[in-house]
Amino acid sequence: MPQTRVPPRWIVRLAWAVHRAVYRLTRGRLGLWRPRNGRWGAMRLTTRGRRSGRPRSVILAYQEDGPNLVALAMNGWSDGEPAWWLNLRTDPDAHVELAGGSRPVRARAALGAERDRLWDRWRAMNPDLDDFAALRSTPTTVVLLEPLP
Repeated sequence: MPQTRVPPRWIVRLAWAVHRAVYRLTRGRLGLWRPRNGRWGAMRLTTRGRRSGRPRSVILAYQEDGPNLVALAMNGWSDGEPAWWLNLRTDPDAHVELAGGSRPVRARAALGAERDRLWDRWRAMNPDLDDFAALRSTPTTVVLLEPLP
């Protein structure tokens, strides 16, 4: 069985930059999509910077779990937590833009059986998920974004 490999960091960062540029240049008409047919969707998450207090936005893959959105706090499968998750740990209230709408959310880490269930849903989309996760020295956080009233 071939070993799972991640593209070089510069390729990952370039892909993220291109995705953000497409979203920005089309004023949000392209770059976000809903999950369907066993595939993840793309959302734009805006958090408050934990140091600056300024809005910080990132485009993330997500799944739906009832009214909740589910993302993986990975840093391109590199070590360290992504800045957006560090921001949410400081201030869990955020805003998401989805294809067709937006809403305020509150973030929390899924734990125990809930985490296992949601991880299995991600694994169903990508059978190599555990191999990618093994490249990190710490477990990948499964983040739930629950809608606020």
